[in-house]
Amino acid sequence: MSLRGHRTVGVNLPGHGVADAQFAHDYQCPQDPTSLATRPSPMAGVGLDAYEAAAVEVVRAVAPFGPVVLYGGSMGGATLNRVGNAVPHLVDRVVYDTAFCCVDLPCPEDYLSTPEGSSTLAGSLASLVVADPAVVGAVRANYRTGDQDALARLKEALMAGAPDSEFYALLAHLQPDESLTVGREDSRVRADTWGRIPRTFIRHTADRMIPLALQDRMIAEADRLTPRNRFDVHTVAAPHAATSEQFREIVDILDRLPECR
Repeated sequence: MSLRGHRTVGVNLPGHGVADAQFAHDYQCPQDPTSLATRPSPMAGVGLDAYEAAAVEVVRAVAPFGPVVLYGGSMGGATLNRVGNAVPHLVDRVVYDTAFCCVDLPCPEDYLSTPEGSSTLAGSLASLVVADPAVVGAVRANYRTGDQDALARLKEALMAGAPDSEFYALLAHLQPDESLTVGREDSRVRADTWGRIPRTFIRHTADRMIPLALQDRMIAEADRLTPRNRFDVHTVAAPHAATSEQFREIVDILDRLPECR
């Protein structure tokens, strides 16, 4: 987007910054399983309120300089929901890239439990968990595992059909620890706040984490909530995590948004 002349900024969510000690010596090779299983996480106690506050702070900072298009994917949708409820007057468009838009149900975990979410492969992540969440205060996954079966299941869930090189590049960027609570905290959108904002949903037809039927359910629920302000819907033939070639299609969609033209 920057190469197309747009100003962009990433929201640094709490617990995910370079100084937050997500990566420690025990995560290097050879790894220290005992330490991985017991070292307290920087994500301990971090929930959706903290994510919302961080994102709102960035939105407030950039709003004076032009239209604000808030973009997020996957579980990031929960933060988009909260920000849209909190500061709708500062957001010109919200974009869900195969992300959770909670309308009738409170949280992402509830949506994955619906018939439309029943085919999700999100459970594949369980084989990578290397610590008791109650001990470390987070969900800790070992994305540097050499377990070929576990990696094959993860690739099927996240990036089926992609070259191995892109899949491993994705894993190299994933931080091991994630919040215990974000997926089950209430992030339902409200018609009187979030519902005022123009919105876009980018569907991924080959998504095995948030199945296409579930994406469509959330779109339909949102459109029923605010029938005079419906989702602008686009579709890409991509898994949950798009390849570089597929992401160029997503950039094309973003570049054509009214606020970007």
